[in-house]
Amino acid sequence: MPRLQDLTPDRLRGIRRGIEKESLRANRDGTLAVTPHPAALGSALTHPHITTDFSESQLELITGVHAGVEDCLGELRRIHQFVYRELRDELMWVGSMPCRLPGDETIPLGRYGTSNVGRAKSVYRMGLGHRYGRRMQTISGIHYNWSMPGLGDADHFALIRNFRRHSFLLLYLFGASPALCRTFVEGRQHELQPFGDTGTLHMPHATSLRMGRLGYQSDAQASIRASFNSLESYAASLHDALTRPYPPYQAIGIHNLGGEYNQLATTLLQIENEFYGTIRPKRTIHPGERPLHALRERGVEYIEVRCMDLDPFEPLGINAATMRFLDIFLLHCLVTDSPPDTPDEIAALGRNQHRTASHGRQPGLMLERAGSEVLLADWADELLRAFRPLAERLDRVHGTADYSDALRIAQQRVQDPGTTPSARALQVMQADFDSSFAAFVLAQSAQTRAQLLALPFPQDLATAFKAEALTSVAQQRAIEAADSGDFEAFRVAYLSPERLALAA
Repeated sequence: MPRLQDLTPDRLRGIRRGIEKESLRANRDGTLAVTPHPAALGSALTHPHITTDFSESQLELITGVHAGVEDCLGELRRIHQFVYRELRDELMWVGSMPCRLPGDETIPLGRYGTSNVGRAKSVYRMGLGHRYGRRMQTISGIHYNWSMPGLGDADHFALIRNFRRHSFLLLYLFGASPALCRTFVEGRQHELQPFGDTGTLHMPHATSLRMGRLGYQSDAQASIRASFNSLESYAASLHDALTRPYPPYQAIGIHNLGGEYNQLATTLLQIENEFYGTIRPKRTIHPGERPLHALRERGVEYIEVRCMDLDPFEPLGINAATMRFLDIFLLHCLVTDSPPDTPDEIAALGRNQHRTASHGRQPGLMLERAGSEVLLADWADELLRAFRPLAERLDRVHGTADYSDALRIAQQRVQDPGTTPSARALQVMQADFDSSFAAFVLAQSAQTRAQLLALPFPQDLATAFKAEALTSVAQQRAIEAADSGDFEAFRVAYLSPERLALAA
């Protein structure tokens, strides 16, 4: 495990990051835009920077890998500018919790063309809808991809264990989803309280409903006792979930009575991406390769932070200070002792996540640590004090004070919960929008659109983006033209257990 003294300037300058940002397309009245993915944006199957997530209505914008925080944000900004110029009158919804939703069956699934790989992506989404409901899948967030040179698999998994222990702090500091539109929970049991009489529901001290019991949670997946003590133990847990039949999903079946596909598989997980979590070990895959096979063959390449809400006060959903804080946070997870996890600790961490998501700003809130309870505020303060040497080292390497400034923002939020994004969102909703979640996020979305459209966007940049979109369409057509064999044979071959294992 690296120590603080092992973080040489070259290694710190070698940190790389990228962003994946999800956003629903919404109409001007705050309802979900159920139109197809705009053709001018290219192919959602093959475009490297603009695709869709669960729904045809859910954009996913993806940056490349960057050495600089500002460079990464610059690319994300340019992608936004191009997308907005092609959206006509639609908005990108800037909240993690969705806009006004239609009935579950009316939320459109992502469509990726007629190739076998494209059909598999759509069938997988059909399965998610059957298993968890389509409304849950419309939640959006930011994924922060991060790497540093010289790390082995054991280093990555030590980082991941500590991340899971301390991720409550990220929910407290950056959670921005304390309220939602009642259409999200229609027909579901919940503990939310009305906020005014505009159809908004909330929890008074919530930080991130997205990461709470109403968000990306699954009782079925609770049976996956994934250990992050090593690549081998993690891979074994995932392998079991990908190959173990699960009776409730067997009852759904592969096909419906009309012969159309309901899901890719009847196992506990259809594919690796179905496994929810606040963080994932990742490896770039080859065409047609299973992600688990890539991890087993070539080890962890980078980690994916998955617990970040969209910040409705930031035009890009995240800002430079937050990204710099994440760098500090991840380095601390890397260089501090990381004992093996246990089933009891994993269960306690799940409870900490739910408490922080639902009640994180509640005065006196207690979390579980090492078999006893500790004040969230005290634990947060302890962590932030431990981050200071890392912030100072990063500042020296980059010739800036930006990392210490990011740490100061976090310390202010711990000292004054009213300055957190979740508290600010409720304050603005109540003061300016009659306590309406939908009206607040709609106004922020319209303001964001206007801000980004007002920025300069040179013609050569527009031309390059349009060419990239056309290229992606040609690539999709080439994939479809080259397809051989029927979809069922493709599905069976792709899901075979042999595709998950190491080569002999």
